[in-house]
Amino acid sequence: MVVDFKGKPAFFGYRMPAEWEPHQQCWIGWPERPDNWREDAYYGQRLYANVASAISEFEPVTLCVSASQYTKAVDLHKDKPNVRVVEMSMNDAWFRDIGPTFVISDSQMQSGHPKYQVAGIDWNFNSWGGSDGCYSDWSLDILVARKILSLERLPRFSHQMILEGGSIHVDGEGTCITTEECLLNPNRNPKMTKEEIENELKMYLGVKKVIWLPRGLYGDDDTNGHIDNMCCFVKPGSVLLAWTDDEKDPQYERSIEALSILSNTKDANNRKIDVIKLHVPGPLYMTEEEANGIRNLDENAKPRLAGTRLAASYINFYIANGGIIAPAFGDEKWDKEAFHILSSVFPDHKVVMIQGAREICLAGGNIHCITQQQPAIPQINNN
Repeated sequence: MVVDFKGKPAFFGYRMPAEWEPHQQCWIGWPERPDNWREDAYYGQRLYANVASAISEFEPVTLCVSASQYTKAVDLHKDKPNVRVVEMSMNDAWFRDIGPTFVISDSQMQSGHPKYQVAGIDWNFNSWGGSDGCYSDWSLDILVARKILSLERLPRFSHQMILEGGSIHVDGEGTCITTEECLLNPNRNPKMTKEEIENELKMYLGVKKVIWLPRGLYGDDDTNGHIDNMCCFVKPGSVLLAWTDDEKDPQYERSIEALSILSNTKDANNRKIDVIKLHVPGPLYMTEEEANGIRNLDENAKPRLAGTRLAASYINFYIANGGIIAPAFGDEKWDKEAFHILSSVFPDHKVVMIQGAREICLAGGNIHCITQQQPAIPQINNN
């Protein structure tokens, strides 16, 4: 059973930590639906396995798979002792969005009583837009966060607001960054104002300031512009921004727009924000062969059509304990530049580029989208 906490996390002294703060483990799902993953997810599963294996070199990984996929997943990871495979049902495997958003407390006591130092937020979920979303049945997805918290025996803060983990990034020191394109989209929380949504972010993530970018990455229609494809913190006061030098690319206008806002905004601690440009690959498009490998079993599922521009971005990486697990798209020039930029902004981390990450992109996301970090219990200095 999961322990349900009443009230808002910030009132209990909780905050969402930055992704570079220490992790206890990483949670990953397992793809299998044939109307989103080509060739019955044969290639997608191998990419997930590669990501899980890469992360497991830096921190433990728990891989959640359906009963029918359990044996296969165990076999693919039999030589990876740092990967635990557990059985869990889901509609699709995007754990950044359907898993819990973990929060931590830097205090061991609450009102004189011992407290849980790690808890989880269980947001509401509607498949990225309800009737406009990616598939029609998400009844299993909305249970994933509760199941994870139950497995870990961690308390749960539930929220009726629809929000996906990929729509927020924090610096761990009071600043959150997001996009209006996603959080203010009428297919999420049409009865809530921008101010109301911002207040909930402050109360649940423990942040003091929310920076709003108007739009996310061009072509990121699945998520309506998640921030984790567009911009992310690399340390307090410093962000990476998806960029293109091609003024004819529709992404150029979005990048310029975001650069202008970030350059003229200060964070929660009154720091000027340093913006580091990270060029997008391509542009890349779904091929006819790739599109033909998808079986449209759910007539309401988002179609994957040949010629569709892929929402490919190097921003969509995962920060592990001492490692950066980043996508490589087979674009030699920009793959190489991404490796060098990530290595320079994370000098104390080893950068691992996952070749063939295009496969995850075909289904609508990338490495950050399929992972969810569970923070380590904070170490308290009593001196």
